[in-house]
Amino acid sequence: MSDDAKIVGMNSGTTNPTSERKRVREARAPVADLFDRKPELYWLDFGVTVVLTWALVAVYFSTEAWSPMQLGAVFLAAIGVFRAGTFMHEIVYFKSGEMVAFRWAWNLLLGFPILMPWVLYRNHIEHHSRRHFPTPGDGEYLPLAATPPLETVKYLLQPVLLPPLTFLRFGIFGPLSHLSPRLREWLLTCASAAATNPYYRKRFPARHEPELIRSEWFCFAWLVLLVALTVFGPMRPVHWQMAWALLSLAFGLNWLRNLAAHGYANDGEPRSHIGQLQDSFNLTGQTWLTFWLFPAGLRYHALHHLLPGLPYHQLGRAHRRLLAGLPSDHPYHRCNHDSYFRIVGRLLHDAWKHRGQRAILRRWQAGYGY
Repeated sequence: MSDDAKIVGMNSGTTNPTSERKRVREARAPVADLFDRKPELYWLDFGVTVVLTWALVAVYFSTEAWSPMQLGAVFLAAIGVFRAGTFMHEIVYFKSGEMVAFRWAWNLLLGFPILMPWVLYRNHIEHHSRRHFPTPGDGEYLPLAATPPLETVKYLLQPVLLPPLTFLRFGIFGPLSHLSPRLREWLLTCASAAATNPYYRKRFPARHEPELIRSEWFCFAWLVLLVALTVFGPMRPVHWQMAWALLSLAFGLNWLRNLAAHGYANDGEPRSHIGQLQDSFNLTGQTWLTFWLFPAGLRYHALHHLLPGLPYHQLGRAHRRLLAGLPSDHPYHRCNHDSYFRIVGRLLHDAWKHRGQRAILRRWQAGYGY
């Protein structure tokens, strides 16, 4: 079967509960020993990545403007921020009390400085929910292939808007919201989730608010320090513009990567576990683009939807076992593609075909009843 045919075929889901359980059991059995995390690997990987990243950031801010060294430094620093940031995805799967020091280290060394504490990503669990995926209640799904191309353009503009919006969220609205219950509720509903779906609205869970409040004050303190350094110290207004460019590029890498995570052609109806798998992709081509754009196991997105609890450092081994051990009719075999550009090209082609259709888009714009 061709790649294009397989991509189109992702939209037909499996809904028989007995068959679903069988397919999941078939996949889990060969990799049952791979669910344990290796904390030392997390510390080493993240530690090396974040140290190199901040070193590159220092080069970026200290070298001659528009010089080859500065341009190279900002590009590599953005990749570093992106790669170190992917550990936020791992953190949301930690069990209660697991690797608490690592969570703090991630926030202090990356999350707070880029105004993206990991607690904002708690909504990611909904992305694997039978109730939410792939509906307007899923913060990480947009029907880009079934809506006009303008939606894809708007999607790709989000990384440029994100840095100033997070500045407003943590530097101004966050502190002020504690003086206004109405503003606080709006903030918790509309601006407290790391979502790529701009129509996503859901109140932040009350049980996790203490963690969010701590993160808000850490981010606010960081911004106060930066403002003070600008007024009294070595920072200049141009440095804020440079930070904006760096973060926009880093976030943009993730937005580009995410275009090849799913088919994005669903109409908003919930999908079963195997239905989620059938709308997800593994990018298996060993190319330079895969290396840079899909770090820390992100290339195995279909595998992640099939078995969400697998740690990132086991995904490659698990993928090889599944290819070798699963029956030939298992839907996992149809999720593997070797070309990022072919997947994204199909998405853009389908979006163009739907350029005059807005019915599905209106469903997202109306929200999900929150």
